[in-house]
Order: sequence, then structure tokens, then C-alpha cells
Amino acid sequence: MRAAWCLLALMAVTSASAQPGTTGVMNPPLSPRNANYTIAATLDPATRAITATETIVWRNITSRPATDLQFHLYWNAWRDTTSTFMRERAFSGGGDRTSRNVGDWARIDISSITLTAPAAADLTASQRFIAPDDGNEDDRTVMRVPLPQPVGPGQTVTVAIAWTSHVPRTFARTGAIGKFFFIAQWFPKLGVLQDQGWNCHQFHAGTEFFSDYGVYDVSLTVPTGWPVGGTGVERERRDNGNKTTAHRYHQEDVHDFAWTTSPDYIERTARFEHPSLPPVDMRLLLQPEHADQADRHFDATRTTLEYYGEWYGPYPYGHITIVDPAWQSGAGGMEYPTLFTAGTRWLAPARVTTPEGVTVHEAGHQFWYGIVGNNEFEDAWMDEGFNTFSTARAIAQVYDPNYLTVRYFGGFIPWVFKDVVLSRETEGNRLAGYRRDAKTDVQATPTFRYFPSTGGSITYNKTALWLNTMERWLGWPTLQRTMASHFARWKFKHPRPDDFFQTANETAGQNLTWFFDQVYRSSNVFDYGIQELRSTRAPGGFHTTAVVRRYGEAMFPVDLLVTFTNGERVVERWDGRDRWKTYSYDRPSAAITAEVDRNRVLLLDVNGTNNSKTLAPQGGRAATKWAAKWTAWLEDCLLSWAALV
Repeated sequence: MRAAWCLLALMAVTSASAQPGTTGVMNPPLSPRNANYTIAATLDPATRAITATETIVWRNITSRPATDLQFHLYWNAWRDTTSTFMRERAFSGGGDRTSRNVGDWARIDISSITLTAPAAADLTASQRFIAPDDGNEDDRTVMRVPLPQPVGPGQTVTVAIAWTSHVPRTFARTGAIGKFFFIAQWFPKLGVLQDQGWNCHQFHAGTEFFSDYGVYDVSLTVPTGWPVGGTGVERERRDNGNKTTAHRYHQEDVHDFAWTTSPDYIERTARFEHPSLPPVDMRLLLQPEHADQADRHFDATRTTLEYYGEWYGPYPYGHITIVDPAWQSGAGGMEYPTLFTAGTRWLAPARVTTPEGVTVHEAGHQFWYGIVGNNEFEDAWMDEGFNTFSTARAIAQVYDPNYLTVRYFGGFIPWVFKDVVLSRETEGNRLAGYRRDAKTDVQATPTFRYFPSTGGSITYNKTALWLNTMERWLGWPTLQRTMASHFARWKFKHPRPDDFFQTANETAGQNLTWFFDQVYRSSNVFDYGIQELRSTRAPGGFHTTAVVRRYGEAMFPVDLLVTFTNGERVVERWDGRDRWKTYSYDRPSAAITAEVDRNRVLLLDVNGTNNSKTLAPQGGRAATKWAAKWTAWLEDCLLSWAALV
């Protein structure tokens, strides 16, 4: 009870002058704060063991009574190869990792679970593992605990849990290598109770997380001298006198807590300031070999805070921690509230978005994953897809042109191809992956049921492409208002897909359901092309026929552009619903080209090579192009061989 009262007292702390960047206090509260955690954990780096306790103060904010509590125990996905996560990983070609040493696996073991309020009860013996998604009896990632009395709507319970866990060699960007530790999804965490029941999915290889907002107060004991970074703000540091130090972190209105420690970190700080957005203190925990890249990490984070803040809404917390993970740690490119991991290389040439690309993307997750908080198990595209689109747009504002880079000698040596400029509409939106996997799943399928090896293309790539299509079709001001309205309406509220679609219809001033039916509720693909272009002599000039065809099942209005040899251009607007349509012209000159969707509005088109035809001979240009490529290749080979002689 004492721990619970301490937490409630912390929640009650208010100060008109308190700055979230220095205290972690958010006044007034931004979220319901119905799942609040006080955690004390000790890390033993030598054995990679964590010993911990937590007190959870949970309030039922639904309209139904809760007869049990359900918890995520994510690290049990890596106890052995029989978990649902590991089976899905093997099925998708990720391997079963059976070659790992025994100490490289993970586990989380509950030693006690006790109800302390409103009445005391020992629940330890009643804990059971359940598998609500697939019935896998070997999966231990969801734990159910029956309650002695139901918790009615508006009522609160306090639960105390003690557990131990073993830190793995990194799985899913969580774990350790050497003296580098990145610890995430590491504590028993409540699922989300909804009016339909508990939303507490098993841990799947292709999905991430979903939890309620609250207050986190976490004390972490690590070896003295090891810098620590965590969600929120460090409010206290205490030397325990036994070569360990306790670091206490606090943050309000977040739905998770992650942390890291390593004796190798070097720390840098900077500040984001903007005339119309709140300031943000930035803290960077950097690997020593990347010390000269500190400004690049800060600049990319500033880019995110500025453009996402202007487009969607301000970042509210006042502080953010950037983590540069250790080489080969496998912890890069992941997001947590107020903290994220980036990822770079020792050799990072200019005009190549390493580390900028991953930094913008992971910082951008603070807005959708962190502040809006959709269900990553079921609707991951509402974060990952929104953020992929936003990342590409933000990168284009600041870092264009950026160039193709290929890394050689095991990824160590980069070579920049300055004649290959990466495009937002293709590389930024990951078009190639979508083209390959476009039909593998209907996006409306719950994300955890996507085909494991191709789900990312539907979650990330497809969403970015249809959002970018909306931008080019409706205009950026309309899409920007849509996404800003969605952000404002649903931050800290767990929106569902229909909430976004309703906002889009209202903001656009038209019913866009036909579009969402195709991109979200269907796996049909868009593919428009020129089937035929003919231009024959006729009295007074030439008779031209252009046949435009819908090769895919999905439909979208497209333009047809026909260009004649005298420079005349004719544009037709086709609703794109029929399978084909013929356009005929009698003109003084012959046609030279026909092109469908000339402005590339429909970025979801899976085959751009059939979008145009020409009557002008192109053999000479093609021969010259390929001859030049082969000559350059042969020259490179000869120079390489000569260097070895």
C-alpha cells in the first residue's frame, strides 16, 4: 500500500512553473492515466540478470467489470523455439536461432503477484498462461490472473509483482552484447481492457505493442559509472555504496518504459527551439567511434520535431533521448516513449541519410505510436505507415538530394553513386517492396495475422503510398489538415481505422470511402497502361487511336496525355472504371507519345513500365545507353584487375 500511496502522491504533484523537460511532470494531465507503474530493478551485468518489483495502480475505464487481469510477458517469447514468436520467425525465414548458447535466450519468471488494494489477496498460485490468438500451449507471453472480486467501471486496484528475468542476446532490438544493454518490453505489463474484453495479444514476430497511458516511476540500479538513459527524466541518482548506483526516472502520460546502460556511452546534449513550438531538451547517448556524428543526430531530431510539429501538432514532453546502439547489438531503429534508438556506421558520407533517415523515422514515432497510441497488434499501419509517409516527406524538406549508397566488404565501405538520386515517391515510400507483396494481405486484416514475411510491405509501404497518392490527388493542405485533425482528436485515446477515415471524409469535404475500400479493405492492385497507340495517314493529316487499359482490379481516375509531332498536347480525364477506353483524334500531325497518369498521382500503380508508349524509334538511345554502361563496367573491371597485378 505504501508504494501505491507514493505513486498517487507523485501523480498529484502539480506546479505551474514545472517544465516537463526537467521533471517529467505533465500539468494538466494529457491522458486518462489509468495504468500506473512504480518499478525498482537491479541489473547484474555479469550474469545478465534483472531482479525487480513493481506496483501497478490500475483503474477500469470501461463500461464492463473486470473479473481478471491479463499481462504481457514479452521476454518469454525467447525462452525457446516453441513460442508463437519463434515459430513465426522460422516460418518467415528468420531462422529458429537454435544455434544460440543457453545464456543467450531470455525468460521472465513471476515469483509473486499480490493484490494489495482494495483488499489483500495472494494471487500467485492462480496465474495461468493463455494463448488467445493461436492456442499455442507452449506460448507463455500472456498471463491471466483471476480476481477474487470484479473491478467495476471506475474502480481501482493495486497489484504488487516480484519477478526475475534473464537478458538475452538481442531479440527484436531488445537485449545485450558485451557491456551494452538495451532493455525494452521487460516488465509484466497489463493489456488494455476494452468494452469487448481484454485486448492482450500474444507476442508475434511481425507486430509490436499496445498498452494504456499512465505514470511511470522507475528506479534502476546499475554499476557505478555506467550512464543510464530511460523513458522520462532522471529525477534522482543515489550511490548505494557497493559499486552500484540507483537512477530514478519519472514520466507522466506515457504507455511504456524502456532503458539502456553501458560504460562506453558518451553523452551530448542540445536543445530544439522554434518560434511556435515548445522547446525540447535533447540528450544523445553516443558510441565513442561516432562522436563526430553528434550534430547529425541532433539535426535529424530537430527536423522531426519541427516538421511533424508544424504539420500535425507539438511534441509535448519537453525532452527526448537519442540512443546510438553498439555495433552488432541489433538494437537500432526502434521507438519508445521519449526515447528511441537510431543507427549509423563509422563511415557515414555526406548527402547520404545515415544516420538521418533512421533518426527522423524513430523520432517521428513519438507522434503516432507515442502520442496517438493506436493498437500496434491490430492496426500497425496507423503508426508505421503514417510515419513512413511522414519520414519521406520530412527527409525531402531538408536532405534532398540524397544519393544511392552501396556498402562493400561486409557493409563496411560505402560507395556513393551521385548519379542516382533517391526519390521520395519511390525509395522514400518503399515502392519496390509494395509492388512485390501488394496482393499478400488485405490491409484491414488484423496486423498480427498478416503473412509474416510480407506484412511490412502492407503496413509500411502500402500506407505511405496511398497517403502520398492522397497528397498528390487532394493536395497537401487537405491531407495535412486531415492528419493534424486526427492527431488533435485522438492523441492519448487509442483510435481505430474508422476514426481516421471519418476525419478524412470530413476534412476533404467529400466521401472517400470508395478509395479506402480499395486501399484498406481490399488487396486489389492498381495498374493502368497504354495498350495501343496508332497514328495513320488520313485525308487532311493523321488519324490517331490511343487505347488506355485498366490491367488491375482497383479503380482510380487518371489522366491521358497524347502528344503530337507538332507539339500539340491533348489531355483526357478518364474515370478509370471500365477495363479499357479508346480515344481517337484527327490532327494535322501524327502522334508521338501517349501517357496515362502523366503526373504520377497514383503512386500505388504496380507497373510503371506500361504507362506510356511512343511511336518515335528509341533503338539508338537504348543502344547508346547500354553500350555506355557495359563500357564503364569493363573499364572498372580492368582497373581492378590491374591494381592486383
